[in-house]
Amino acid sequence: MTDIITLTGLVATNPRHITTSEGLAITSFRLASNQRRFDRGQNAWVDGDTNWYTITAFRQLGVHVASSVEKGQRVIVTGRVRVRDWESGEKSGTTIEIDAESIGHDLTWGRATFTRSVITSRGDGGSAESSDSTTTAGAAADDSAESGDASLLDAAPGDSASTEPELAGAGAATPF
Repeated sequence: MTDIITLTGLVATNPRHITTSEGLAITSFRLASNQRRFDRGQNAWVDGDTNWYTITAFRQLGVHVASSVEKGQRVIVTGRVRVRDWESGEKSGTTIEIDAESIGHDLTWGRATFTRSVITSRGDGGSAESSDSTTTAGAAADDSAESGDASLLDAAPGDSASTEPELAGAGAATPF
């Protein structure tokens, strides 16, 4: 049986990215997740215990995490839980590992810009990745309205400043 969990927390270590000799991309980092509760005696929010998790992302998710996530950022992680006991000399403990299925920035604490990566087939049977920088029309309009710049709102379709996302390939029905 596989246990799926969703966590929110702070990236506590710089993500470590490696590629195995077989070409498997792996990125891992430690996540600190603490519970806050309201203490009626103090009439204030107080921090509870901090839970520590080792987050591991494989393949394309690992590549994207390595280039997108930094120490100190707040993220949301969904993945499969593995609990392991360990011993090292006289020390022993338990570690909780999460094999990530999805990782993203926690937008409760800030804003993010999304850049879509498009995997295209090469003639040699392999694949290559290219980036297609897309932003939703609403987000671009909000940003231009905040800065007082209306040029994005008046841009013509196909113009590089257009707020409409370009589709990633022939026959694509949606930008995501």
